Amino acid sequence: MKKILSFIIIAVIAQACDNQQTTTFGIEPNAGQWKPWVSPSTIEFKIPPPPTGSEEKKETKEIISLQKNLDSTLIAEMHYWNAGPPSYRWQAAADDLLDTTQYFLRVYSLLNVAIYDATLAAWSAKYEHNRKRPLAQDGLKHLVSPPQTPSYPCEHSVTAGAAATMLAYLFPAKADSILAAAKKIGQSRVLAGVQFPSDVKAGFDLGVQVANYVIEHRAKQDGGDKRWKGKIPSEAGYWKGKPLRFDIPNMKPWVLTSTNQFHSVPPPDVKKDMAELKAFKRTDESNYRAFKWEFEWPWGDIIDRKIMEHGLLNNAPRAARIYTLLAVADYENQIANIESKYVYFRIRPDQYDPTYKALFKTPPSPGYPAGHATVAACYGEMLAYLFPSDAKEFHELAEEETLSRFEAGVHFRTDNEAGMKLGKEVANEIIKRAKADGADVVK
Repeated sequence: MKKILSFIIIAVIAQACDNQQTTTFGIEPNAGQWKPWVSPSTIEFKIPPPPTGSEEKKETKEIISLQKNLDSTLIAEMHYWNAGPPSYRWQAAADDLLDTTQYFLRVYSLLNVAIYDATLAAWSAKYEHNRKRPLAQDGLKHLVSPPQTPSYPCEHSVTAGAAATMLAYLFPAKADSILAAAKKIGQSRVLAGVQFPSDVKAGFDLGVQVANYVIEHRAKQDGGDKRWKGKIPSEAGYWKGKPLRFDIPNMKPWVLTSTNQFHSVPPPDVKKDMAELKAFKRTDESNYRAFKWEFEWPWGDIIDRKIMEHGLLNNAPRAARIYTLLAVADYENQIANIESKYVYFRIRPDQYDPTYKALFKTPPSPGYPAGHATVAACYGEMLAYLFPSDAKEFHELAEEETLSRFEAGVHFRTDNEAGMKLGKEVANEIIKRAKADGADVVK
């Protein structure tokens, strides 16, 4: 009996190690079968077969020639774009482009969906053509670690093509510079000796195809160009001000059936909440938490760190899935949050009692439900699903962020409670969709 039990344990550990190795090395041979967000299927988009024989030898000579002319600028670009999964650097690139013309959560969700769908299409093509990477040989060097996946098409180029096409659509005034910069990314992979030039071209073209599909079938139909037609109450006792954006309540959800699917119940009378808030005594610790969550964005650093800690730096499909699920969840929780805010227009503490001083300037939006609490609860649940071994850490951070808004004096406790409830409900809907996308199935 002991021998049988030992054999079972060893077999389970071996299978777990095999699965972990597949994930860690980014092989993911089944990623081409995962469910896309907008594309009808991963085989919808076609690229020609890769060159073979003498044409491939010619490409090898081209790589060798290019590597002879490497300079410090090209080396710096190479290492910048190869630091992490292909989708990693595009998060910061989107940050740098943000302006008043676009709602930032719309930008991140469209960007990451385009990257994700393009990555799945690339993985389908990779295992269809199964082309080997350039071999390190006389004159050809691998200047970064070559991925243990087929070479054609290039994963960094498909990401660049999808990301740049989407960002150029969203920020047309900067389109030329975005697309020009994106084409350098594929070249960096050739210079690194891990892709053929034809890998790069096919990848970029594929990424453009997918992004254009997402633009036509989602971006142009998501309501981002429509203005909210409601009115801010003029009566006493309601929030007064100019909302940050008027278009958010009109935006089409990705997963929710409607923006009001989880509409918050009416808030309680504010008098009792105000008394509780005024009785709270601030401390150095509470002030630290309040400033931390007002002026920093810890979740972004946490996501990048967890991708590293869980061995996903070389796993383009799974990293893209993480960024996409979180971007979509953030978009959903905020349009759902604003929907309830614009129904109740609950007054903020310093508007209800002008003698009360918050720790810093109150955000320009109604108070109920609390936006930070909605985000916190949503991120806590999403990250606990994606990285279950770290769930306790995420839930504690969500509680801390939520509490910080009460401690800062910009929200009543009941604002936070409603926000937490809403964030969890939204996250659970996204998680339902995630569990059905095929990525959790180990074959």
